[in-house]
Amino acid sequence: MAVLYITLFIVVLDQVTKFLVKGGTIPLFNLHVQGMDYGSSINVIGDFFKLTFVENPGMAFGIDVNETSKLFLSLFSVFAGFGILYYLYKSKKQKLVVRLGLAFILGGAVGNMIDRVFYGVFYGYAPIFYGRVVDFFNFDFFDITIFGRTYDRFPIFNIADSAVTVGVVLLLIFHKSLEEKKAEQVGENLESTTLDSTSDMQVVENSDQDIVKIDGEDCNRKEN
Repeated sequence: MAVLYITLFIVVLDQVTKFLVKGGTIPLFNLHVQGMDYGSSINVIGDFFKLTFVENPGMAFGIDVNETSKLFLSLFSVFAGFGILYYLYKSKKQKLVVRLGLAFILGGAVGNMIDRVFYGVFYGYAPIFYGRVVDFFNFDFFDITIFGRTYDRFPIFNIADSAVTVGVVLLLIFHKSLEEKKAEQVGENLESTTLDSTSDMQVVENSDQDIVKIDGEDCNRKEN
């Protein structure tokens, strides 16, 4: 399960970047980070790419949900994380690219799950399971509409969102191609088995004919 190191790396990178953006204090390590002011931006590549600190109480890419749905979403993310981990374990004999895709998805799911479950308690603004996800990657690609809501910039996201997206793309591309390849191999094996069976039947048939021929010759000799 070496791919879990990828998952761990994604979770650590996701949480470190969120901590640097949001700021906070960790008394255990005597660590304090000022962070960014909420809603503030830092231009990285002009207006095209910015670091903008926002918090998302709902789903990925800033999609809002109500309080009841938020609790369900937080609980679902916990169970989904365990589900993906179990599926990753069951897929240990799958091709590496499939396991990598699952590892990326698991890392992203765990990263955002930590925000939803624990950030409210850690930062003191909400009970457990009601935390807000920290987002900061802000790209100006094109207008986009998601679930009826139009954005003039691409929705602000984080490393966890990116990891989930990469993992899904890997599975969609390579899992399908692997299934097609597997189907082709099965077809070739069936064809090979059919040809072998036909060949064996012909050998048996020829052998039977030879036996009949030999028996006939023996009978003729006896009669003579």
